[in-house]
Amino acid sequence: MKKTFTETSEKDITKSIAAMFNETIQEYADSQIIIIGAGPAGLTAGRKLAAAGLKTLIVEQNNYLGGGYWVGGYMMNPVTVRSPAQMIWDELGVPYRKMGNGLYATWGPHACSKLIAATCDAGVRFLQLTKFDDLILKNGRVGGVVVNWMPVSALPRNVTCVDPVALESKIVIDASGHDSVAVRRLMDRGYVNWKGMDPMWVDGGEDEVVNKTGEVFPGLIAAGMSVTETFGLARMGPTFGSMLLSGVKAAEIAQSKIEEISSVPPML
Repeated sequence: MKKTFTETSEKDITKSIAAMFNETIQEYADSQIIIIGAGPAGLTAGRKLAAAGLKTLIVEQNNYLGGGYWVGGYMMNPVTVRSPAQMIWDELGVPYRKMGNGLYATWGPHACSKLIAATCDAGVRFLQLTKFDDLILKNGRVGGVVVNWMPVSALPRNVTCVDPVALESKIVIDASGHDSVAVRRLMDRGYVNWKGMDPMWVDGGEDEVVNKTGEVFPGLIAAGMSVTETFGLARMGPTFGSMLLSGVKAAEIAQSKIEEISSVPPML
C-alpha cells in the first residue's frame, strides 16, 4: 500500500487531544475575561478583548460556535446589518451587498466563519459543550463562572450528581442570547431585575441593545440578546448589527473595568 501520511498511533492522537484540552483548563481556569456564549456578540467581544492582550475564554454549550449568526430568518441563510455595523464586516473582509438605504446583506456562513476565524486568530480560547451552571460571587462581586459538561443535563435523573467545576475571572460577559443565563441566575436570587423580551420593533430594539449594553451587576456585563431580555427591549429579528456593536461596546466596558481593578491597590 502506498503511504501518504506519516505513521502514528491511536494513543498518540488521544494523548494530543487530552494534552491540549488540559492546557486550556490549566491556563484559563484563571482568566481575565470569561464570556458566556459564542454567538455574534460574544465572538465580537472576545475578538476585541483578546486583541487588546487580555486572557479571554468563551464557554459555549453547543458543539459549534456562532449561534444564530449562521442563518438569517425563516431557515434562509442570508443575514443583514444596518449602518454603521457593516464596518465590522469591512474589518473582517466579509463581502456584502447594499440592499437599501443603510441596509446590507451577506451569506450567514461567510460572515460567521470570518468572525470565528478572526476571534481564534486574536487568541481567544473556547470550551464547547460546556454549560453555565452558576456564578462565583465574592464580596458582592462576580468573580467567575461555575460550569459543567453539557451532556450531564441530559443524563437520567439517577446519575445526574456530577459536580460542576469553577473558572475564575475578573469580568464575566453574559452573551448567552435569549437565555441570558447569568443575569437570570442573579435574578432568581433577587440581586437584579430581568424583564423578558418585548414584541418586534427593529429600530427601537437595535438602538437600545447598544445603548443598554453594560455592567448589570459588579463584575457582570450583559451583551447582545441578553441585553434585550434583561431590560425588556423589543426583538429585532434576523438583523445582526446590534449584536456586533453590542459586542464591541461590551469589550470596551470590560477593558475599562479591568483597568479599574488593576489600579486598585491590594487589601492588606
